[in-house]
Amino acid sequence: MHQASRHPRPPCFLGVEGGGTRTTVLLTDACGHVLAEWQRGPAVLPLLSDRELLWHLRELAASLPRQPDAVCLGMAGVRTAADRKRLRRAATRIWPGIPCLATSDLETALAAAPPRGSTPVEVLVLSGTGSCCFGRSADGRTAKVGGRGHVIGDRGSACDIGQRALRAVLADFDRHGRLGPLGAALLHALQFNEPDDLIPWSVQAPKTEIAGLAITVFALARRGDPLAAGLLDEAAAMLAEDARACADKLADPEDPVRFVFNGGVLLKNPGFLRDVGRRIRLHRPGARLTPLKKPSVTGAIALARSAWDHDPRLAPTAPASALLLPPVISDLALLTQSPTEHRNPHSLKLDRLSPAQGIELMLAEDAGIPAALRQEKRAIARAVTEVARAFRTGGQLYYAGAGTSGRLGVLDASEIPPTFRAPREQVQGIIAGGRQALWSAVEGAEDDVQAGATAIAHRGVGPDDVLVGIAASGRTPFVWGALHEANTRGAFTVLLCFNPALKTAVAKLGRSAWRPRLIIAPDVGPEVLTGSTRLKAGTATKLVLNMITTLAMTRAGKVISNLMVDLNPSNVKLRDRAVRILDELTGCGRDTARTALQACGWDVKAAHDRLKPSGRRFAGPQHR
Repeated sequence: MHQASRHPRPPCFLGVEGGGTRTTVLLTDACGHVLAEWQRGPAVLPLLSDRELLWHLRELAASLPRQPDAVCLGMAGVRTAADRKRLRRAATRIWPGIPCLATSDLETALAAAPPRGSTPVEVLVLSGTGSCCFGRSADGRTAKVGGRGHVIGDRGSACDIGQRALRAVLADFDRHGRLGPLGAALLHALQFNEPDDLIPWSVQAPKTEIAGLAITVFALARRGDPLAAGLLDEAAAMLAEDARACADKLADPEDPVRFVFNGGVLLKNPGFLRDVGRRIRLHRPGARLTPLKKPSVTGAIALARSAWDHDPRLAPTAPASALLLPPVISDLALLTQSPTEHRNPHSLKLDRLSPAQGIELMLAEDAGIPAALRQEKRAIARAVTEVARAFRTGGQLYYAGAGTSGRLGVLDASEIPPTFRAPREQVQGIIAGGRQALWSAVEGAEDDVQAGATAIAHRGVGPDDVLVGIAASGRTPFVWGALHEANTRGAFTVLLCFNPALKTAVAKLGRSAWRPRLIIAPDVGPEVLTGSTRLKAGTATKLVLNMITTLAMTRAGKVISNLMVDLNPSNVKLRDRAVRILDELTGCGRDTARTALQACGWDVKAAHDRLKPSGRRFAGPQHR
């Protein structure tokens, strides 16, 4: 609790709510009197870089009449603990030393609702430019349905209504050769002269302009237009369905639930709101329906006041249900034991070496990698055997890693289809931070244990599969989350790292779900550039992954002698290679080989079987 004596003037609280259309800022004093209120441009967390986020918050702070004593930021797109941590990190740079609560705009909207009393579960039903349903139970559990943006989500939102209206009127135009009342009204709203004018506009139409068409749909529905009315019936049905699904995640069918309505689509159209509520009550007759009376940014003020009394810096940053690394793995002392973090005595004068001397040094250091890998030959061979088993039984190989380790996993996976004519899903790379992390760093992604587990769950990893977690230091939280989830699903798990101390640490885990089935931990020694694991550790990672997939594919029958008989000849170079391979295997001559390959759709194995090899012929590998 903060003492009033520390603050000669009454405290003030800042609430900020960022969404896809605008950012609303509200500053009040302790009595609730408004000191400042204004709006700025949109702010959706996943769409902002760290620098853009700081600029946005800095601009807001510069316009305040005084420094707030507590801040709450509710922003669209905040979905995970890592998102909240990122938002709060930016806020504390703008308002250092001030309690800052970082959350989603859904949380702030719920906080703006009247007290729910004894109702154990409440669900926010939001429909504005976008849409989402967010529920919270009295015991702190949460659930979310929708809210994934106007391309793949936002059912029943203004943007969804506008998109559906455009498709409906153009389909009607194609059937009847003329626009009905709704189509004509939409053209008027957009100031277009004919339907085909919509084509170039639609390619780059802003989300807000599409959402604005919902106003026209509601106007035509009030005039009795059946097409517009049907579109709104569909939207109401989808919103009610999502609201009920959200409630079902938190409450039994007979439990009382309060549904809080927010967003312009609902609050500005009472008939539509009643229709959504009626449909909800068909599934939950005892539901309480509460339209939000106050602006949802007032919920951010309420949460900021709470932060004033209970500083969120003292609260856990992740839900109680989130995975937490075992202490033996999370201990940073384990990191200091990793050779990859030590200084290399041979490169202490790296900054003074000539380029030629630097090259010699790096080659000399890399020359020790094969010997280190030989020390782990038995473990690597076991991994090859397990991956080959997975391939034979219809299973898949997954790599999981962060940074360089993750990129190397994705690289190896991407090379399997053209090399071995394997399905794209047979070998998959998972990188912390997702697609963006392939070419740029995603801050904090590697530290998210739960994200690693969630990625494995969404990929559907099962007992027939193998997961190789790649972590140079051996303690990357994202990788450990992936290993834990894969273990609980019965997959064979492998940890590839370059920290031999991991073997001792993992032995202390006993038969825990955290323990990988196999550890490959070569000691390649300190990096030439201290801590830069893209060097020797990266080179060794590539070698090990090459061994695992190449030898496993060979055991799966993708190789005859040392020739790729299942490559995918997708370009001129690879088709020429296919011709040479078939000629080598059969001695038939290049012209005959090319003819056979063309007849077999450039399937080398099929062409090999068709030619009934004679002359030079190599026997395939014999495995016991």
